[in-house]
Amino acid sequence: MKIAIIVPAFNEEKAIPAVVNGLNAVAKEHQLNLQVIVVNDCSTDTTSEVISSLNCIALNLPVNLGIGGAVQTGFKYAFENDFDYAFQVDGDGQHPASEIPGMIKTAIEQQADVVIGSRFIDKEGFQSSALRRFGISYFKKLNRMLVGITVNDSTSGFRMISRRVLETVSDYYPDEYPEPESIILYSLKGFKIVEVPVSMLERQGGVSSIGALASVYYMFKVTLAIIYTFIRIKFRK
Repeated sequence: MKIAIIVPAFNEEKAIPAVVNGLNAVAKEHQLNLQVIVVNDCSTDTTSEVISSLNCIALNLPVNLGIGGAVQTGFKYAFENDFDYAFQVDGDGQHPASEIPGMIKTAIEQQADVVIGSRFIDKEGFQSSALRRFGISYFKKLNRMLVGITVNDSTSGFRMISRRVLETVSDYYPDEYPEPESIILYSLKGFKIVEVPVSMLERQGGVSSIGALASVYYMFKVTLAIIYTFIRIKFRK
């Protein structure tokens, strides 16, 4: 299997070397055909120079697209270059590469289209702040109300998707904060979603794109996006 590892990066000069080297080390240890693809989202630090020296494919965006646009760039590359699966892995070091073999095994054994790494099943590792846990719980309930599935860590960016899903997200993928909204998309498209426990770390560098003051605005904006996506797909003729 050809597996793409999409790593969106914005001003991650400090963390990105360890992320890429860790992914390549796991690929070598487990004899996996992984290709790391770093999407530099028009960083203003030295991220571009740093990734040019690493063992990865470097895609440098000429303008800042945000997390959704950066991830979709990687997905488009993976689909057009005939990868069988693609991972999304954050560039800040929160997602341990050691969890990837287990997620691959789950995808194969359960014939899953989407595998989401969740920090809230076994509740091991970094659990995020209380405010963010409240938001994650809120989106879990909203998604369950709309599409009838429960995803405990709906904002997790640690995901694996199949080629079937790659075809869909190459055409459309939510732009700014896509993780909760994409659950609606995947569910209504009939893709099988499986959640597995993972142990995440605190970010190893960079700054979160969602500050405390922006959290309420984030929840409101993503709620509208989720409802719009639900209506658009559910009731489209």
